[in-house]
Amino acid sequence: MLNRPLRILQVSTADFGGGAEKIAWNLFQNYRARGVESWLTVGNKRGDDPRVLPIPRLKGRGAWSQFWLSLEKQLQPYEGKGRAISRTRTLLRTVAHPRRELESRFGIEDFQYPGTHRLLDLPPHEPDIVHCHNLHGGYFDLRVIPSISRRVPLVLTLHDAWLLSGHCAHSFDCDRWKLGCGQCPDLTIYPAIGRDATAYNWRRKKKIFSASRIYVSTPSEWLMRRVEQSLLHHSIAEARMIPNGMDLAVFCPAEKRAARSALGLTQDASVILFSAYRPQTNIYKDYKTLRAAMEQLAQNMRRRLLFLCLGGEEGVERVDDAEFRSIPYQKDASIVARYYQAADLYLHAARVDTFPCSVLEALACATPVIATNVGGIPEQIKGWQGVRLHAEDSNRYDLNYATGALVPMGDAEAMAATVQRLLSDESARRQMSKNAAQDARERFGIEQQAERYLEWYAELAGKAISHEPCLTTAL
Repeated sequence: MLNRPLRILQVSTADFGGGAEKIAWNLFQNYRARGVESWLTVGNKRGDDPRVLPIPRLKGRGAWSQFWLSLEKQLQPYEGKGRAISRTRTLLRTVAHPRRELESRFGIEDFQYPGTHRLLDLPPHEPDIVHCHNLHGGYFDLRVIPSISRRVPLVLTLHDAWLLSGHCAHSFDCDRWKLGCGQCPDLTIYPAIGRDATAYNWRRKKKIFSASRIYVSTPSEWLMRRVEQSLLHHSIAEARMIPNGMDLAVFCPAEKRAARSALGLTQDASVILFSAYRPQTNIYKDYKTLRAAMEQLAQNMRRRLLFLCLGGEEGVERVDDAEFRSIPYQKDASIVARYYQAADLYLHAARVDTFPCSVLEALACATPVIATNVGGIPEQIKGWQGVRLHAEDSNRYDLNYATGALVPMGDAEAMAATVQRLLSDESARRQMSKNAAQDARERFGIEQQAERYLEWYAELAGKAISHEPCLTTAL
């Protein structure tokens, strides 16, 4: 047993960003509030918190590379001010890393980040636990995982399926990741590669993890089932499913009229919210279905409708009596929460999704969610059996427990009909709002998530100190 507070080092792409970054940041803050020694090391530091430690970009590189990269860094403030700047930066990076450029041209995933080898030296004290989140995004060398896992327990939380494949974060209907990849049907899926080296990339990842001892967590059973069939399976000492959590002090119910007034929204319209970064081009979201459903609603419903897209490019469009309004990305979580609080319903159309934070945020703000039945989403929403005509077997809850509804992927008609049903039944919608807030409090608070991780950390740290063997948990 430790006679001092735990020392936790988390690893994330950035301190501020999308859902995975948000989860790591919330845990980082919660641990500190509990008196735990907590640090967050990132590939891209955007804030000024002194306990957020950037992974050094130049450390560990030769003098040649450092010289050319220092020149490239000086041009960074001018990015976007002309094609010549962008081309010059690319040229400088190529000169600094000729091997990286060669590998990139052949589709080999980039692990050339020597600063990662100093990971355990970044905090003032060696951590008791290293907890890694997304490791793609151009900042981390996976080849350090075996050595780190031999020094301290290493927890790896999967937010997508990149570690299971030869290049993509999600494979959609492709199952080649189970067999070793190769003959990739779509090299453009993020993180894109130029040539099909997916079989090599898959084998390299398997070799790395075969030499490691890792502890894996996923936010959904859906993703855990994929882990069971993946290259990671035989390297896992223990695996746990720990759902993501939200800051329920920020994302909480509020009086709808007050929220709309604060945002300058009309009081006499039905407000339907959805959120996505660049929704028209985001391949993981299904904007085509969402847009078709909204157009059907605009034509069929005899009421004023306001559709809000949070995270799109600013603009306004009108179709019949409906208004489509896009709102730029909002960094302030309290403003984001206000949009959920102002909405009557939240829509989430996706082609694949692990455990989206936006669904949890909506539920925590007492906003019922209508979403496509894919990935881990059915584990978030208790679907109302009153709309089974349009949806899936996942809609099995009566009105005393339902928090929303699930519809088949790509079915705009089902989504529109479900929205229309709920907008027309104020009593059912109010009960779902109450259920959603209660369910979020019971299952999706950051306190619950942090508590479960801390209990696990303590077990792992205690075993590491006493040199007890960690028994493998069957997945």
